[in-house]
Amino acid sequence: MRELANLTRDFEVIVINDGSTDHTGAVLSALHRLDRRIRVLTHKHNQGYGATLADGFAAATNDLTFFMDSDGQFDIGELKRFLSLIDAYDAVIGYRIKRQDTWMRKLNAWGWKLVVRLVLGVRDIDCAFKLLRTDFLQRHPLETRGAMINAELLYRLNATGGTLREVGIRHLPRRGGRATGANLRVIGCAFRELFVYTRKRRHEGLSDVSVSSFDRIL
Repeated sequence: MRELANLTRDFEVIVINDGSTDHTGAVLSALHRLDRRIRVLTHKHNQGYGATLADGFAAATNDLTFFMDSDGQFDIGELKRFLSLIDAYDAVIGYRIKRQDTWMRKLNAWGWKLVVRLVLGVRDIDCAFKLLRTDFLQRHPLETRGAMINAELLYRLNATGGTLREVGIRHLPRRGGRATGANLRVIGCAFRELFVYTRKRRHEGLSDVSVSSFDRIL
């Protein structure tokens, strides 16, 4: 909250409790009582990463929406650089300069990126450090609900003529939680969503994507 207060006076923090079975709900309720700028959305049952992002986007009320994971992998102080660029772009997204993941997770990520990057041309599709315009997110609500959601987000941005800036950021070792990206069920769901979504876009005549509006900087 201190970092955000140093950047802007008008902000809200939307925290998604995705069906936690520990004391997360009570902790978040206490934080909301202490600071009303913290808004809590609760899924009664775990719905997964994509559904969590989609619900957060739908609930956003300010002009810009920024999202990041809450397990300590990123330094929110780097948001300052993103804000300095957003006036010239529709989205500013991070890419991890040196991933602090296990070799298995890196291998899975490499295979997934190899497939999707052929279409999108973005180096780190699933980096959970992105700043976008809220009106775009709410005019183009996302359909996928699994690991495919970041790819769909960038696909829709590009297909509608949006501009994008990639910014290199530090990636820190995970401080809490457990990664599920290497789970075979999650992987299978991601590729199934990729197949279904690509087929649907082609049927609707939205398969032509240009990457000419995508810039990147370190």
